[in-house]
Amino acid sequence: MRKTLEKYLPERSIETCIELIKVNSVNLKIVNQRVTRHGDYRRLPDGSHKITVNASLNKYRFLITLVHEIAHLVAFEKYGRKIKPHGIEWKRTFQYLMLPFIHPEVFPNKVLPLVANHFRNPSASSDTDAKLSIALKEFDAQFKEKSYVFEIPYGSIFRIHNGRIFKKGNKKVKRYECMELTTGKSYLFQPNAEVELIKD
Repeated sequence: MRKTLEKYLPERSIETCIELIKVNSVNLKIVNQRVTRHGDYRRLPDGSHKITVNASLNKYRFLITLVHEIAHLVAFEKYGRKIKPHGIEWKRTFQYLMLPFIHPEVFPNKVLPLVANHFRNPSASSDTDAKLSIALKEFDAQFKEKSYVFEIPYGSIFRIHNGRIFKKGNKKVKRYECMELTTGKSYLFQPNAEVELIKD
């Protein structure tokens, strides 16, 4: 297991992750990228626990995603299956499980304060924390090829992961209202949504 995890996790986090996987009887599967989510937790009919994490994630996002999914398992086992998937029980569990990793030996100096801040009140996805998400994306192999909605000019035409094309509009509180060109419908985009700029 260690040999496999060395490819996906920061070096100083591997032993603690192996321990978490063993203690919680996790069947970990590393899968090809899914666009909609970084990872997934399922309890199988035989009572075993299956966690999948995208192989394409950088080491720091892989670590956060793995612990995020193990936190679901631990929270459900401790508090029962009726709790909300990202409710207070899960948040507390996620915070507790992440504590050993919020350390300069695991995260780079420029990311560590953002990780520490995020885990004061972790959200269902680290992608909704714009500052942390942007800092983590700098470690992605394909980072330089993408733009963020917040940084492209008003009126720009852009493409998203599934090929749909939009025109950037005004900011509404925290998100940007953008119009899909083929339908004329408006959609709200997080500022840190990754897009491919076609025309500015």
